[in-house]
Amino acid sequence: CLWTLAAILKETLKDAPVARAGALKKLLAPLDAVLEGFYSAILLHHFDSHHYTSPYSEAANNLISFIDLLEALLVSRVELELPLRCQRILFLKLSYVLNVISSSIPYVIKKKFILLLKKCVLYKSREDAKGASLFLQTPSLCEDMLALSNVVLQVVNLTWLNQIPLSGKSSCFGSSETAPGHDSQCASDQTVLRALSLVMLKALEFKSHNSATEAEIK
Repeated sequence: CLWTLAAILKETLKDAPVARAGALKKLLAPLDAVLEGFYSAILLHHFDSHHYTSPYSEAANNLISFIDLLEALLVSRVELELPLRCQRILFLKLSYVLNVISSSIPYVIKKKFILLLKKCVLYKSREDAKGASLFLQTPSLCEDMLALSNVVLQVVNLTWLNQIPLSGKSSCFGSSETAPGHDSQCASDQTVLRALSLVMLKALEFKSHNSATEAEIK
C-alpha cells in the first residue's frame, strides 16, 4: 500500500500542471488524517527490536517504503496553494524522524532519513523558485521551516549528533574511532557528513533570519 500510494503520487506529478493540483487534492484530502496517524504510529515504533536488525527484513523494507512516500509528499506540496497536513507532517513532527535516526536501525535507513532531511531544508516553494518572496507567498512553508529549525537546533545542542554514525561500520559523529583496516578519511560517509552539516547550517540560517531579538540570534 505504501509503495502503491508513493507510485501514484509520483505519476500524478508528471501530469499537466493544470490538472495536477486537483488530482493531488482528490487523492490526498481523504487520506490526510489517516497519513498523519500512520506517521505517528510507524515512527513511534520500537526500532531496537530484532525485526530491524537486517536492512533486508520485511519491517525494514516497509520503513524504506514509508520514507519514499514521505519524499513524494514533500515534492507534491508545491502543487497546492494550501498544503495538506500530511504534506507538512515531516516538518511539524520532525522529532519522530530524529529519534529514529539515533536508534539502532540499519545504517541504510538512517542514511535515507538524513538525505530526506537535506531535501527538507533545500525545499523551495514554486513562488520562491521564481524569485518571489518566500515569506509573503508561502506562510505555511515559513512556519514549517521554523518548526524544523527549532527542533534541529534543540537536538544538536544536546548529544544527538554523538549518536549518529558516519558509516555502517565506523564511528559516530564527533568520534575518532574507525573501522579496522580503514583510515579515518576513508571510514566516514562523506555524503551523510555533508548532509548533516547542511541541515545544521540551514537551520541556523533560517532561525537567525527569523529571530525577534538580537539576544535570540546570539
